[in-house]
Amino acid sequence: MTFKTLGAVALIAASGTVACADDWTAYTYSSVSTTSAVKGMNRIAERVAAETEGDLTIDLHLGKTLQIASADITQAVGDGIIDMAADFFFSGSVPLARVLNLPMLIENDEEWAAAYAAMEPTLVEAFADQGVVLLGSYRYPEQTIFTTFEINSLADLEGHKIRVTSPEQGKFIEEFGGAPITLSGSEVPTSLERGVIEGVLTASAGGAKNWHEFLPFNYRFAVNYGNSMIIANADSFDALSEDTQAALRAIVAEEGPKTTEAFLEDEDVQKKAQSEAGMTLVSMADGDAAAANAKLAPFWEAWAKENGPEYEAALATVREAIGK
Repeated sequence: MTFKTLGAVALIAASGTVACADDWTAYTYSSVSTTSAVKGMNRIAERVAAETEGDLTIDLHLGKTLQIASADITQAVGDGIIDMAADFFFSGSVPLARVLNLPMLIENDEEWAAAYAAMEPTLVEAFADQGVVLLGSYRYPEQTIFTTFEINSLADLEGHKIRVTSPEQGKFIEEFGGAPITLSGSEVPTSLERGVIEGVLTASAGGAKNWHEFLPFNYRFAVNYGNSMIIANADSFDALSEDTQAALRAIVAEEGPKTTEAFLEDEDVQKKAQSEAGMTLVSMADGDAAAANAKLAPFWEAWAKENGPEYEAALATVREAIGK
C-alpha cells in the first residue's frame, strides 16, 4: 500500500503558460489534533498554501492514520512514501542526533539553543544521508518523571518500571535502580492500568496531557529534552521551484520556534491543571542534580566512544557550545 500523492498534478493555464501545483502528503507521530505539535504543522500547511498561492499544498495526516510506525517515519520520508513529516522518533534512522538528548547534558533553554545551533550543520548532513531534507525542528519542555507511586527523590525509582523513549533515557533510569521499558505512546494508558509500567518520562504538555489520570505523582526533575524534526523527501523538495523551496524553508523556520514557545506556555498551563486535578508535583530534592550529573557524565563519553569518531566529534561540539 502506498500513501504517496505525488503525481496528483493540477494544470493551470495562465497567460499562455502551464504551471504545476505540487500536492504533498505529510505525517505526524502525534494523534491528537489539539497538541501544539499538530497545530504547528497545520499552520505550516496553511501558510504554505497561501504564500505559494497554491503551488504547494500539504495534506497532513495524524499519527496512526497511516500504516507507518512511529520509529519508521524518517525512513518513510526518505523512501518517498510520504513527502514531509514531523518526527519525534528519528533517533533510529539518525542516531547521531541523539547527542542532543543525552540525559543531564543539556539542562536549560539557553544550553539547548546553543547546542542545537552548533549541531545543526552536522544534522543537516546526517538527514541528507537518509534522502531527507532537514527543514527545521521544535522542542518539548523538559522531560520529567511521572509515576503511579509516591516519589520524593531519584532514589525512589529503584525497583520500578519506567517507560522511556530512548536508550539514553533508559540509562538514566538504570543508574537509579529502575527498569526502563520502551513502549509506543498508544500502549502507555493500558500499560499503566495493568502495572506493566509504573511511570513515564515525559512533559506536562506532552504525554502527561493525555495520561495524567493514571499518574498521581510528578517529580519535577529535568532528565533531558526531546525534540521533533520537520523533514521533507529530498526528491520532492528538489522538484519544487526555488521560490517555493525558499517559502517552505522560511515558514518552517518561523513556525518551529513558535511551536516550541507554545509548548513552553502550555507546560505551565498543564502543570497548574494537573495539580488542581489532584496530581502531586514534587520539587527536586537537594543533591539529586549533583548525583545525576556524577552518574551520567561518564556515560556521555562512553556513548560517544562506543559509536565512533563522528559521535565523539558531535559530543565535543555540544560540550564546547554549552561550556560543559
